[in-house]
Amino acid sequence: MSEAGPARHSHSVPAAPFPTHNSPRTWFLTSSLSPLCIRLIRLLLAHGDYVVACLPPHEIEDDNRSAEFRELINECKSNRKDREGWKDRIRGIRCDGRIMGQCGAAIAEAVQVFGRIDILLCCKFEAVVGTVEELSTSPATRNLVRDQFETIFFSQVNFIKAALPQFRAQHTGHIMILTSIGGHIGTPGMSIYTAATWALEGFCDSLAYEIAPFNIKVTIVQPNKEIQSLTNKIIFAPPLPYYDSEINPAPSIRDMLTNVLNVNPETAVDPPPYSASSAASDDGVGGLTPTGSAAAPGQTEIQYRYPKLPAASYDRLVMETVHALTAIGGHENPPARHIVGFEGSIAVKEKLKTITEELEDFVEASLAVDIFDSDLKAEAQEGRAAMLEAAAAGAAGL
Repeated sequence: MSEAGPARHSHSVPAAPFPTHNSPRTWFLTSSLSPLCIRLIRLLLAHGDYVVACLPPHEIEDDNRSAEFRELINECKSNRKDREGWKDRIRGIRCDGRIMGQCGAAIAEAVQVFGRIDILLCCKFEAVVGTVEELSTSPATRNLVRDQFETIFFSQVNFIKAALPQFRAQHTGHIMILTSIGGHIGTPGMSIYTAATWALEGFCDSLAYEIAPFNIKVTIVQPNKEIQSLTNKIIFAPPLPYYDSEINPAPSIRDMLTNVLNVNPETAVDPPPYSASSAASDDGVGGLTPTGSAAAPGQTEIQYRYPKLPAASYDRLVMETVHALTAIGGHENPPARHIVGFEGSIAVKEKLKTITEELEDFVEASLAVDIFDSDLKAEAQEGRAAMLEAAAAGAAGL
């Protein structure tokens, strides 16, 4: 399905590594129906940019999910003075990123219509919520693992592979990956999402070195987890009682997301099929064995939800990320990674600080495998000694 359809255009800006932010950029969004992407598209069109919006078939066919995009298309076709020219600068393409042939066809159509692609924004997201055990209880939950990788990793890799020949031919391009700080920090109850995110980010870290000689840039943009989780599909595996928040001290992302969804009756999540008090036994509860093999009454099915928040809430939630994307997209010297928001930055800094401290704590074990002494080994040992002295001095001052 194609929405709107302009005539071919070309950038007339003098040769430069990337179009400046005052010149039109052509964006290719791998998934365009989330509240974040709708707001991004609206801002890009207002700026004068061109947008290719990929529409996953199973999402565009969902009336609730696609309603905001269809409203945007109607705006583009309207006679509103502030929407003049919008319909000529947006192209909607129905495309399933899991199918390589459709990705290649979408890239070809984008180049045919707009002449080039400046920025490929990989922004497809779904969150599978469930502990490792909860995702191992049945063939259906085990398939969620495969589906998570198909959605977050393989589909985006397909778009990247399809776009690389065009970027090489242009000798310019910018690949942007919208993930989350889950690329740095694991989350209890989202192990498979975290694994798929790390896979995509690791792929892009290696890719960046391969394509740098062709003047193709790669940027990973990492907002807080809730930015993506609350604007895309959430998939809940059936819960097991042993991981109930009342008896398990690990933070429960299931509870956090459920609390948000339950505010709206249309998206409320069914309660678990057990009581927290009965979940304290280690030997199986209410017909559930420790492997969760037996079904219990209540919430025993996989549940799928698209969050529904007020428009004003979505604005507050996503606009910081939207502005970050527009500022970085097509930049002449973009960052390899950009963390959006103060809280996310602090969380990542704390994680990196912990890694550094652990490295220092076990530096002797690391250096013990060296066959030859070296200046680097001496420097590491001196750094370890200095850190211990500083710690001792700090303790003495207390």
